[in-house]
Amino acid sequence: MNPAIIALIFGSVMVSAFALYGSALGWRIIRHWDLQKGSEEQLVLEKKTYLISTILGYLFGFQIFSLLLFVYTADHIHGLFVGAMCAAGSLNVNDFGYPTLVLKMVNVFCCGLWLVLNRTDHRGYDYPLIKAKYKFLMVITASLLVETALQNSYFAGLKADVITSCCGRLFSEHSGGIAGDLAALPTGAMKILFFLAMVLVVRTGIHFFLTGRAAGTFSTLAVAAMIISLLSVLSFIALYFYELPTHHCPFCLLQKEYSYLGYPLYLALYIGGIMGASVGVLDRLKGKESLKALIPALQKRLCLASMAGYLFFVVIAVYPMVFSDFVLRDW
Repeated sequence: MNPAIIALIFGSVMVSAFALYGSALGWRIIRHWDLQKGSEEQLVLEKKTYLISTILGYLFGFQIFSLLLFVYTADHIHGLFVGAMCAAGSLNVNDFGYPTLVLKMVNVFCCGLWLVLNRTDHRGYDYPLIKAKYKFLMVITASLLVETALQNSYFAGLKADVITSCCGRLFSEHSGGIAGDLAALPTGAMKILFFLAMVLVVRTGIHFFLTGRAAGTFSTLAVAAMIISLLSVLSFIALYFYELPTHHCPFCLLQKEYSYLGYPLYLALYIGGIMGASVGVLDRLKGKESLKALIPALQKRLCLASMAGYLFFVVIAVYPMVFSDFVLRDW
Protein backbone atom coordinates (compact mmCIF):
# COMPACT_ATOMS: atom_id res chain seq x y z
CA MET A 1 0.00 0.00 0.00
CA ASN A 2 2.94 2.34 -0.60
CA PRO A 3 1.52 5.63 -2.04
CA ALA A 4 4.24 5.85 -4.69
CA ILE A 5 3.56 2.27 -5.83
CA ILE A 6 -0.17 3.00 -6.06
CA ALA A 7 0.58 6.16 -8.07
CA LEU A 8 2.86 4.23 -10.43
CA ILE A 9 0.35 1.45 -11.00
CA PHE A 10 -2.58 3.82 -11.49
CA GLY A 11 -0.52 6.14 -13.69
CA SER A 12 0.79 3.37 -15.93
CA VAL A 13 -2.69 1.90 -16.41
CA MET A 14 -4.09 5.34 -17.24
CA VAL A 15 -1.29 6.17 -19.69
CA SER A 16 -1.62 2.77 -21.39
CA ALA A 17 -5.42 3.06 -21.62
CA PHE A 18 -5.32 6.50 -23.25
CA ALA A 19 -2.46 5.46 -25.53
CA LEU A 20 -4.53 2.45 -26.60
CA TYR A 21 -7.51 4.69 -27.32
CA GLY A 22 -5.25 7.10 -29.17
CA SER A 23 -3.88 4.24 -31.28
CA ALA A 24 -7.41 3.15 -32.17
CA LEU A 25 -8.14 6.71 -33.28
CA GLY A 26 -4.82 6.75 -35.10
CA TRP A 27 -5.82 3.67 -37.09
CA ARG A 28 -8.93 5.51 -38.26
CA ILE A 29 -6.88 8.59 -39.11
CA ILE A 30 -4.32 6.61 -41.10
CA ARG A 31 -7.13 5.08 -43.16
CA HIS A 32 -9.56 8.00 -43.55
CA TRP A 33 -7.79 11.32 -42.84
CA ASP A 34 -8.18 13.79 -45.71
CA LEU A 35 -8.28 17.55 -45.10
CA GLN A 36 -9.71 18.07 -48.57
CA LYS A 37 -12.94 16.43 -47.47
CA GLY A 38 -15.57 18.25 -45.46
CA SER A 39 -17.38 15.12 -44.35
CA GLU A 40 -18.77 14.61 -40.87
CA GLU A 41 -16.21 11.85 -40.23
CA GLN A 42 -13.32 14.19 -41.08
CA LEU A 43 -14.64 16.87 -38.74
CA VAL A 44 -14.99 14.31 -35.93
CA LEU A 45 -11.43 13.08 -36.50
CA GLU A 46 -10.07 16.64 -36.40
CA LYS A 47 -11.79 17.34 -33.07
CA LYS A 48 -10.75 14.04 -31.53
CA THR A 49 -7.12 14.23 -32.60
CA TYR A 50 -6.75 17.64 -30.97
CA LEU A 51 -8.24 16.33 -27.72
CA ILE A 52 -6.20 13.11 -27.71
CA SER A 53 -2.97 14.93 -28.53
CA THR A 54 -3.52 17.33 -25.64
CA ILE A 55 -4.29 14.54 -23.16
CA LEU A 56 -1.36 12.38 -24.33
CA GLY A 57 0.93 15.39 -24.03
CA TYR A 58 0.23 15.55 -20.29
CA LEU A 59 0.23 11.78 -19.79
CA PHE A 60 3.52 11.29 -21.61
CA GLY A 61 4.89 14.05 -19.42
CA PHE A 62 3.83 11.90 -16.45
CA GLN A 63 5.50 8.91 -18.10
CA ILE A 64 8.80 10.80 -18.05
CA PHE A 65 8.27 11.65 -14.38
CA SER A 66 7.30 8.03 -13.63
CA LEU A 67 10.83 6.83 -14.48
CA LEU A 68 12.25 9.00 -11.69
CA LEU A 69 9.42 7.96 -9.36
CA PHE A 70 9.98 4.28 -10.11
CA VAL A 71 13.69 4.46 -9.30
CA TYR A 72 12.99 6.56 -6.21
CA THR A 73 10.40 4.04 -5.01
CA ALA A 74 12.73 1.10 -5.60
CA ASP A 75 15.37 2.90 -3.57
CA HIS A 76 12.91 3.91 -0.84
CA ILE A 77 11.70 0.34 -0.20
CA HIS A 78 15.15 -1.28 -0.15
CA GLY A 79 15.03 -1.49 3.64
CA LEU A 80 12.27 -4.09 3.40
CA PHE A 81 14.57 -6.68 1.87
CA VAL A 82 17.50 -8.46 3.45
CA GLY A 83 20.72 -7.72 1.58
CA ALA A 84 19.47 -4.66 -0.32
CA MET A 85 21.28 -1.36 0.23
CA CYS A 86 19.71 0.71 -2.56
CA ALA A 87 17.46 0.37 -5.61
CA ALA A 88 19.90 -2.15 -7.11
CA GLY A 89 18.90 -4.74 -4.51
CA SER A 90 15.17 -3.91 -4.61
CA LEU A 91 15.03 -4.34 -8.38
CA ASN A 92 16.75 -7.71 -8.01
CA VAL A 93 14.08 -9.12 -5.67
CA ASN A 94 12.30 -10.79 -8.59
CA ASP A 95 12.73 -11.27 -12.34
CA PHE A 96 10.63 -8.23 -13.34
CA GLY A 97 12.52 -5.35 -11.68
CA TYR A 98 15.32 -4.70 -14.15
CA PRO A 99 13.28 -5.46 -17.30
CA THR A 100 10.75 -2.88 -16.08
CA LEU A 101 13.48 -0.30 -15.53
CA VAL A 102 15.05 -0.87 -18.96
CA LEU A 103 11.68 -0.70 -20.74
CA LYS A 104 10.77 2.46 -18.83
CA MET A 105 14.00 4.06 -19.98
CA VAL A 106 13.25 3.14 -23.60
CA ASN A 107 9.63 4.34 -23.34
CA VAL A 108 10.62 7.67 -21.81
CA PHE A 109 12.99 8.23 -24.73
CA CYS A 110 10.25 7.37 -27.24
CA CYS A 111 7.62 9.46 -25.43
CA GLY A 112 9.98 12.43 -25.51
CA LEU A 113 10.39 12.06 -29.28
CA TRP A 114 6.62 11.75 -29.71
CA LEU A 115 6.03 14.96 -27.74
CA VAL A 116 8.41 16.81 -30.07
CA LEU A 117 6.64 15.36 -33.14
CA ASN A 118 3.25 16.25 -31.73
CA ARG A 119 4.23 19.84 -30.99
CA THR A 120 5.74 20.22 -34.45
CA ASP A 121 2.63 18.75 -36.08
CA HIS A 122 0.37 21.22 -34.27
CA ARG A 123 2.40 24.12 -35.64
CA GLY A 124 1.74 23.08 -39.23
CA TYR A 125 -1.52 24.41 -40.67
CA ASP A 126 -2.37 21.09 -42.35
CA TYR A 127 -1.29 18.58 -39.63
CA PRO A 128 1.58 17.37 -41.87
CA LEU A 129 2.90 14.77 -39.39
CA ILE A 130 -0.38 13.37 -38.18
CA LYS A 131 -0.10 9.95 -39.83
CA ALA A 132 3.57 9.57 -38.93
CA LYS A 133 3.02 10.44 -35.27
CA TYR A 134 0.08 8.04 -34.94
CA LYS A 135 2.07 5.20 -36.49
CA PHE A 136 4.78 5.94 -33.94
CA LEU A 137 2.13 6.08 -31.22
CA MET A 138 1.06 2.52 -32.04
CA VAL A 139 4.59 1.28 -31.45
CA ILE A 140 4.83 3.22 -28.19
CA THR A 141 1.45 1.88 -27.06
CA ALA A 142 2.53 -1.73 -27.49
CA SER A 143 5.68 -1.01 -25.48
CA LEU A 144 3.68 0.80 -22.77
CA LEU A 145 1.33 -2.16 -22.40
CA VAL A 146 4.29 -4.50 -21.89
CA GLU A 147 5.81 -2.06 -19.42
CA THR A 148 2.56 -1.89 -17.43
CA ALA A 149 2.38 -5.69 -17.25
CA LEU A 150 6.03 -5.96 -16.16
CA GLN A 151 5.71 -3.20 -13.58
CA ASN A 152 2.56 -4.68 -12.04
CA SER A 153 4.21 -8.11 -11.96
CA TYR A 154 7.24 -6.59 -10.23
CA PHE A 155 5.24 -4.89 -7.49
CA ALA A 156 2.88 -7.85 -7.07
CA GLY A 157 5.85 -10.19 -6.75
CA LEU A 158 7.63 -8.31 -3.96
CA LYS A 159 8.17 -10.67 -1.02
CA ALA A 160 9.64 -9.39 2.23
CA ASP A 161 11.25 -12.73 3.06
CA VAL A 162 13.42 -12.73 -0.06
CA ILE A 163 17.17 -12.34 0.41
CA THR A 164 18.50 -10.22 -2.43
CA SER A 165 21.96 -9.04 -3.50
CA CYS A 166 23.50 -5.69 -2.62
CA CYS A 167 24.80 -3.29 -5.25
CA GLY A 168 28.38 -4.09 -4.28
CA ARG A 169 27.88 -7.64 -5.44
CA LEU A 170 25.69 -6.95 -8.48
CA PHE A 171 28.03 -4.31 -9.91
CA SER A 172 31.25 -6.04 -8.98
CA GLU A 173 33.88 -6.50 -11.67
CA HIS A 174 34.02 -10.17 -10.72
CA SER A 175 30.27 -10.88 -10.49
CA GLY A 176 30.15 -12.45 -13.94
CA GLY A 177 26.76 -10.97 -14.91
CA ILE A 178 25.89 -8.21 -17.37
CA ALA A 179 26.16 -5.57 -14.64
CA GLY A 180 29.57 -6.90 -13.66
CA ASP A 181 30.78 -6.93 -17.25
CA LEU A 182 29.74 -3.28 -17.67
CA ALA A 183 31.40 -2.32 -14.40
CA ALA A 184 34.60 -4.02 -15.58
CA LEU A 185 34.94 -1.77 -18.64
CA PRO A 186 38.47 -0.27 -18.62
CA THR A 187 38.34 3.15 -16.99
CA GLY A 188 41.15 4.65 -19.08
CA ALA A 189 39.56 3.73 -22.39
CA MET A 190 36.11 4.80 -21.20
CA LYS A 191 37.43 8.19 -20.11
CA ILE A 192 38.88 8.80 -23.55
CA LEU A 193 35.69 7.63 -25.24
CA PHE A 194 33.47 9.70 -22.95
CA PHE A 195 35.29 13.02 -23.35
CA LEU A 196 35.77 12.42 -27.07
CA ALA A 197 32.02 11.83 -27.45
CA MET A 198 31.21 15.05 -25.58
CA VAL A 199 33.66 17.09 -27.64
CA LEU A 200 32.23 15.69 -30.88
CA VAL A 201 28.63 16.37 -29.80
CA VAL A 202 29.39 19.99 -28.94
CA ARG A 203 31.54 20.47 -32.05
CA THR A 204 28.92 19.09 -34.46
CA GLY A 205 26.17 20.89 -32.54
CA ILE A 206 27.88 24.26 -33.01
CA HIS A 207 28.45 23.44 -36.68
CA PHE A 208 24.78 22.55 -37.18
CA PHE A 209 23.59 25.64 -35.28
CA LEU A 210 25.70 27.96 -37.43
CA THR A 211 25.26 26.29 -40.82
CA GLY A 212 22.10 24.16 -40.59
CA ARG A 213 24.03 21.21 -42.00
CA ALA A 214 24.98 17.77 -40.60
CA ALA A 215 21.77 17.34 -38.57
CA GLY A 216 21.92 13.58 -38.98
CA THR A 217 25.53 13.45 -37.79
CA PHE A 218 24.75 15.52 -34.72
CA SER A 219 21.69 13.41 -33.92
CA THR A 220 23.62 10.15 -34.23
CA LEU A 221 26.44 11.44 -32.04
CA ALA A 222 23.95 12.70 -29.44
CA VAL A 223 22.34 9.27 -29.11
CA ALA A 224 25.75 7.56 -29.04
CA ALA A 225 26.93 10.00 -26.36
CA MET A 226 23.93 9.11 -24.23
CA ILE A 227 24.80 5.41 -24.33
CA ILE A 228 28.51 6.08 -23.74
CA SER A 229 27.65 8.33 -20.79
CA LEU A 230 25.52 5.66 -19.14
CA LEU A 231 28.37 3.17 -19.51
CA SER A 232 30.81 5.77 -18.19
CA VAL A 233 28.74 6.21 -15.02
CA LEU A 234 29.23 2.51 -14.34
CA SER A 235 32.86 2.47 -15.41
CA PHE A 236 34.40 5.51 -13.69
CA ILE A 237 32.09 8.48 -13.00
CA ALA A 238 30.38 6.85 -10.01
CA LEU A 239 33.74 5.90 -8.50
CA TYR A 240 34.73 9.54 -8.08
CA PHE A 241 31.55 10.35 -6.17
CA TYR A 242 31.94 7.33 -3.87
CA GLU A 243 35.73 7.67 -3.65
CA LEU A 244 35.91 3.90 -3.78
CA PRO A 245 37.64 2.07 -6.65
CA THR A 246 35.30 -0.93 -6.41
CA HIS A 247 31.87 0.73 -6.02
CA HIS A 248 30.26 1.00 -9.47
CA CYS A 249 26.58 1.24 -8.47
CA PRO A 250 24.59 3.78 -10.55
CA PHE A 251 21.76 3.90 -7.98
CA CYS A 252 23.54 5.06 -4.82
CA LEU A 253 24.03 8.43 -6.52
CA LEU A 254 20.29 8.93 -6.00
CA GLN A 255 20.56 8.79 -2.23
CA LYS A 256 20.74 11.58 0.33
CA GLU A 257 24.36 10.76 1.22
CA TYR A 258 25.36 12.00 -2.25
CA SER A 259 22.98 15.00 -2.26
CA TYR A 260 20.62 13.25 -4.72
CA LEU A 261 23.03 14.22 -7.52
CA GLY A 262 21.93 11.24 -9.56
CA TYR A 263 18.60 12.88 -10.41
CA PRO A 264 19.95 16.01 -12.14
CA LEU A 265 22.77 13.90 -13.61
CA TYR A 266 20.45 11.44 -15.35
CA LEU A 267 17.85 14.09 -16.19
CA ALA A 268 20.48 16.17 -17.97
CA LEU A 269 21.59 13.08 -19.87
CA TYR A 270 18.05 12.34 -21.06
CA ILE A 271 17.52 15.94 -22.13
CA GLY A 272 20.71 15.77 -24.18
CA GLY A 273 19.76 12.46 -25.79
CA ILE A 274 16.10 13.15 -26.55
CA MET A 275 16.64 16.69 -27.84
CA GLY A 276 19.59 15.55 -29.94
CA ALA A 277 17.69 12.64 -31.46
CA SER A 278 14.75 14.96 -32.22
CA VAL A 279 16.99 17.11 -34.41
CA GLY A 280 17.64 14.15 -36.72
CA VAL A 281 14.01 13.00 -36.72
CA LEU A 282 12.75 16.43 -37.73
CA ASP A 283 15.43 16.70 -40.40
CA ARG A 284 13.82 13.77 -42.21
CA LEU A 285 10.47 15.57 -42.14
CA LYS A 286 11.46 19.09 -43.16
CA GLY A 287 10.31 18.52 -46.72
CA LYS A 288 6.71 19.07 -45.62
CA GLU A 289 5.55 22.32 -47.20
CA SER A 290 3.88 23.74 -44.09
CA LEU A 291 6.96 23.04 -41.95
CA LYS A 292 9.77 24.31 -44.19
CA ALA A 293 9.96 27.62 -42.36
CA LEU A 294 9.34 26.17 -38.89
CA ILE A 295 11.59 23.12 -38.61
CA PRO A 296 15.03 24.80 -39.05
CA ALA A 297 14.38 27.21 -36.15
CA LEU A 298 12.95 24.41 -33.99
CA GLN A 299 15.95 22.20 -34.76
CA LYS A 300 18.33 24.91 -33.60
CA ARG A 301 16.48 25.27 -30.29
CA LEU A 302 16.55 21.50 -29.81
CA CYS A 303 20.25 21.47 -30.65
CA LEU A 304 20.96 24.12 -28.03
CA ALA A 305 18.90 22.20 -25.45
CA SER A 306 20.81 19.01 -26.25
CA MET A 307 24.22 20.64 -25.91
CA ALA A 308 23.14 22.36 -22.68
CA GLY A 309 22.00 19.01 -21.27
CA TYR A 310 25.29 17.33 -22.08
CA LEU A 311 27.39 20.22 -20.79
CA PHE A 312 25.44 20.18 -17.51
CA PHE A 313 26.03 16.42 -17.30
CA VAL A 314 29.77 16.92 -17.86
CA VAL A 315 29.95 19.64 -15.17
CA ILE A 316 28.37 17.35 -12.57
CA ALA A 317 30.44 14.34 -13.63
CA VAL A 318 33.76 16.20 -13.70
CA TYR A 319 33.30 18.11 -10.42
CA PRO A 320 34.53 15.30 -8.12
CA MET A 321 37.37 14.50 -10.53
CA VAL A 322 38.70 18.04 -10.15
CA PHE A 323 37.92 18.87 -6.52
CA SER A 324 38.24 15.47 -4.85
CA ASP A 325 41.44 14.01 -3.41
CA PHE A 326 40.49 10.63 -4.84
CA VAL A 327 42.82 9.43 -7.59
CA LEU A 328 41.79 6.55 -9.86
CA ARG A 329 44.40 4.48 -11.63
CA ASP A 330 43.09 4.30 -15.18
CA TRP A 331 45.18 1.48 -16.59
